[in-house]
Amino acid sequence: MKKLGLLFLLISVFTFAQRSVLEQKINSIIKDKKATVGVSVLGFENGFKYNKNSEKKLPMQSVFKFHIATAVLDFVDKGKLSLDQKILLNKSNLLENTWSPLRDKYPNGNVEVPLSEILEYTVAKSDNNGCDILLKLVGGPHVVQKFMDSKRVTGFQIKYNEAEMHKDWNVQYENYSTTNSAVQILKKFYDGKLLSKKSTDYLMKIMLSTSTGLNKLVEQLPKNTPVARKTGASGKNDAGLTGAENEIAIVTLPNGKHYAISVFVSNSMESDAVNCKMISDISKTVWDYFNK
Repeated sequence: MKKLGLLFLLISVFTFAQRSVLEQKINSIIKDKKATVGVSVLGFENGFKYNKNSEKKLPMQSVFKFHIATAVLDFVDKGKLSLDQKILLNKSNLLENTWSPLRDKYPNGNVEVPLSEILEYTVAKSDNNGCDILLKLVGGPHVVQKFMDSKRVTGFQIKYNEAEMHKDWNVQYENYSTTNSAVQILKKFYDGKLLSKKSTDYLMKIMLSTSTGLNKLVEQLPKNTPVARKTGASGKNDAGLTGAENEIAIVTLPNGKHYAISVFVSNSMESDAVNCKMISDISKTVWDYFNK
């Protein structure tokens, strides 16, 4: 029994030492940066947790498209919507002057496309028009909030759509999440506590195909690492302030285990390159920690 107790003590000391190294490395990455950086990590199988500024309510920007997608798929699970149903694209919902690969594909509108296509463009390509089409379809941001509340997701708020965020810089701060909330909802999603297995698998597949933000969480990870992710970014205002440069993800390790990571860089006066490099470096540090 004494030997067993000693073994557990040694393991605890080793784990604490490793965690301290992780803390030191992340601190060195964000040191002297003119930004608020929130970080949360959650090991799915081993319950490992790391948090820094994890309860600060930071603007999500397009990260909220993950939450919106789950609310839409809940409607699909309940038979209120179908992935095959046709949605009319026209000048009223294909707005100009916003990020929209969907509009680029259908510049003239007047075409009906399946709901599945809009969902995939909204999540994997972060389409802003697609986002607002989905929000209108389910009944607005308050319906997404109600769904999150019903799943006991805390530290999250959604009040405005993409078009409204484009009109008023300050509105983005009303669509917030903590980084801890982000990893907790990713765990619930992975565990099948948000959606049916079919919808969970479908959204996971979309997130694995995400093409935005290649210079953030995935940049320094080994090629072909499965990372189911959602990015978000505000760009800069006239004063050179970045409201949000974010990413959340479920990462699959070489041993088949998983962790969730969320990194939010907020109110930053650093360049876009520096903001994204912080996320990239933190991601690599966490990856190295799990692969020791």
